[in-house]
Amino acid sequence: MSPKPGPQAWKTHDVEHDTTWILRLTPEEIAGFRSALTHAKAHPKPLLSMTQADYPLPPASQQALTRAIATTQGRWGMCLVKGFPVDEWSEADMRVAYWGMGLHMGVGRTQNRASEVINDVRDAGGSYKVPGGRGYNTNAGLDFHQDSADVVALLCRRTAKEGGMSKVMSSIALRDRVAELRPDLLEVLAANDWFHSFQNAQDPVQPGFYRCPLMGETEGGYFCARANRKNTVAAQRDFADVPRLTAVQEEALDLLDTIMPADEFCYSMELEKGDMQLLNSFVTLHSRTPFVDFELPDEKRHLMRLWLSIPSSQPLPEEWVEYWGDVRAGAVRGGVRGSAITEDFLKYEKRQAEAMGMPFTRFNPAVTKEDMRKIVAAVN
Repeated sequence: MSPKPGPQAWKTHDVEHDTTWILRLTPEEIAGFRSALTHAKAHPKPLLSMTQADYPLPPASQQALTRAIATTQGRWGMCLVKGFPVDEWSEADMRVAYWGMGLHMGVGRTQNRASEVINDVRDAGGSYKVPGGRGYNTNAGLDFHQDSADVVALLCRRTAKEGGMSKVMSSIALRDRVAELRPDLLEVLAANDWFHSFQNAQDPVQPGFYRCPLMGETEGGYFCARANRKNTVAAQRDFADVPRLTAVQEEALDLLDTIMPADEFCYSMELEKGDMQLLNSFVTLHSRTPFVDFELPDEKRHLMRLWLSIPSSQPLPEEWVEYWGDVRAGAVRGGVRGSAITEDFLKYEKRQAEAMGMPFTRFNPAVTKEDMRKIVAAVN
């Protein structure tokens, strides 16, 4: 019987020998991104006021982005697009160009406490494993995790002096390996009694932590995983009322930590200037090696990150609504609200959802602070 369409389990040797997940832009496609940026700069608007018409891509360039998104929802759950002309762009140019691309791919989500829609991935002196710590503004090596959007996209402007390798693995393959080694832990991983810290990036009406299983599957057979041990540990460290991890939960986390970095499962790639990496957050996990930067500010490692909700996304299990906000296939969801949501953003997400033909429900937390107090009290 042939496998069902959509993402499948893969190991390192698979993606090394079948590179159909790597797309190279043609001169015609590249020219389209140039012309769209020229138009956008000639008619400047704030990012959140822009529409697709403000970044008018020719059909060939639009189709390149469509293929990239489709590739993330297919066999590998990831895509690497090579050839964006970042050497021609200033930092401000790239921000406009990248946001313009996002307008043709999905609905951008806010990513941090400041409710920013584009994050600069560079060492800004941040700390990783501290209260409220995030990885994107440090030079640290990162735990395996997935981001809080259907697709996370990284566009590389400059590389590090040394290190900063991107590591990706199939969370479907991770599930399969757990089933081989410790099938008893599958039920543990799928239970809705895992608590994770928002790392201070929640909306003010939300509690500081949330529940989400580490693995799940819908009735239609769509698999999804969520793993970020740093945030699970942070919930234990920072919130006395969070139920303590059980011994078997610790065993499960330890097992995942032994499988994820193994060469058999973990594929390493170096993102080069002009590369855009796109990952399906439900079927891949990723990390990064630590890096050493150049001394001059204009030479330091710099990528830009978009979190995108996309029309072709899969459905999610009902238990995931607490974090994702909407579990319907193709719905606008995900992101972290932060504490600086503006009226301009609210108008943008509604307008962009309509442009993409995506179901959209205005933010209303599935679990409030009072709800979480009751949940925790029932467990404790």
